Amino acid sequence: MVWAGISLGGHTDLHVIHGGTLTGVRYRDEILDPYAGSFGNDFILIDDNARPHRAVVVEDHLEGHGLERMEWPAESPDLNPIEHL
Repeated sequence: MVWAGISLGGHTDLHVIHGGTLTGVRYRDEILDPYAGSFGNDFILIDDNARPHRAVVVEDHLEGHGLERMEWPAESPDLNPIEHL
């Protein structure tokens, strides 16, 4: 499994997720913590409705750091721009 972040101003490096399933804790620790600051303070996080993205630990982390997330309709990966890359 891989993860990357994109914006109008740039992109993150490709992050390879090794060793098993992505959980909410792994998403928070391996992706949000290292990469969330890559685009500055005024970005809006866009992810899909995968369970790890919606875990309580992730919601608490985003709220605690004042990070905004765009709401997405359920099962709409075609709206996510990364799906087309």
